[in-house]
Amino acid sequence: MADIMTPALGESVTEATVARWAKKPGEAVRKDEILVELETDKVSLEVAAPADGVLESISAEEGATVEPGAILGRVTEGGAAAKPAAAPAAAAPAPKAEAPKPAPAPTPAPAPVAGAPLAPSAQRIVAENNLDAGAIAGSGKGGRVTKGDAIAALEARANAPAPVAAPAAPRAIHELEQRVRMTRLRQTIARRLKEAQNAAAMLTTFNEVDMTAVMALRNQYKDVFEKSHGVKLGFMSFFVKAVIQALKHVPDVNAEIEGTDIIYKNHYDIGVAVGTEKGLVVPVVRDADAMSLAGVEKAIGALGKKARDGQLAMDDLQGGTFTISNGGVYGSLMSTPILNAPQSGILGMHKIQDRPMAVNGQVVIRPMMYLALSYDHRVVDGQGAVTFLVKVKEAIEDPQRLLLDL
Repeated sequence: MADIMTPALGESVTEATVARWAKKPGEAVRKDEILVELETDKVSLEVAAPADGVLESISAEEGATVEPGAILGRVTEGGAAAKPAAAPAAAAPAPKAEAPKPAPAPTPAPAPVAGAPLAPSAQRIVAENNLDAGAIAGSGKGGRVTKGDAIAALEARANAPAPVAAPAAPRAIHELEQRVRMTRLRQTIARRLKEAQNAAAMLTTFNEVDMTAVMALRNQYKDVFEKSHGVKLGFMSFFVKAVIQALKHVPDVNAEIEGTDIIYKNHYDIGVAVGTEKGLVVPVVRDADAMSLAGVEKAIGALGKKARDGQLAMDDLQGGTFTISNGGVYGSLMSTPILNAPQSGILGMHKIQDRPMAVNGQVVIRPMMYLALSYDHRVVDGQGAVTFLVKVKEAIEDPQRLLLDL
């Protein structure tokens, strides 16, 4: 007998919820086959079978809360899967008693027969008026449908009242609503967002950025970039590098409050918000300041894939110093993102939209994006927030600044 154990859940995570069992008791399992999925506050974990055999029992049903080291179930090593019991043999039929013969009934008088042959004169009336010949009772010899029978059927259809539809039954309350328990991840997202609102003096400031230059640069080099580095050149890497330059210029935005102290971070671990089927997660690109554009793109791509596949580890989600959220991929034109506590700043990117702009005294159409910086006003003052956004704007509108570290 081998126990299926709850694994270590990561730093500061003390419990998990059993989300789904992939097998039922009595079913055969193979070693390392995924048996059960657990949900923690931040990630999903898969627990594999400890040995070949049969799933003997389940100790923690779906929805149960478990701690590290708890027994989830047991596998009988080398056992065979339970086979369904054979159906009992059918009992031999009892001999039938001979039924008594009924007395001969009197011969009834002939009655009209539905579906009998049509007289030639009736055939034309039935065909022209699309009558159901099988529903007309014939009064002629041998039940034959006569012209008079067809005319009577036509008149009966014309005089029949229109059918009245029965009123629809009122829908039950449970058909109008659906109650679904929040996943542990969704509960954590809700709690952390509310805590951020309650704890921080949160404020949002806006600016807009002309994407012309960075779009032209991307279009010019995207093919050779992908060929050289094996990854597509997107806009996010430009924003990550622009944000790092702005954080170096305004270090308050890269700080956090701990008690009565302000901790200034001299490293740049940038969280990039990723939407998944189970909710929003923010994996962290570590030491992004030491990466090239290609390195940032590769790191973001790898973390995004892990997030969508449910393979993020706890270390992927912890320790970020600043967050970038791109609502533009969903069509958002403007928003006020909520801080990812205990961080003091989050940048919201939005949809690129052609708008008329005044450039050198002329009205021209330019691809514009609104930027939003939400920040903790306890750490960052208004001047610092505006300066941060201006630095990001300058770097994106003139990407050469990223190369020259200006």
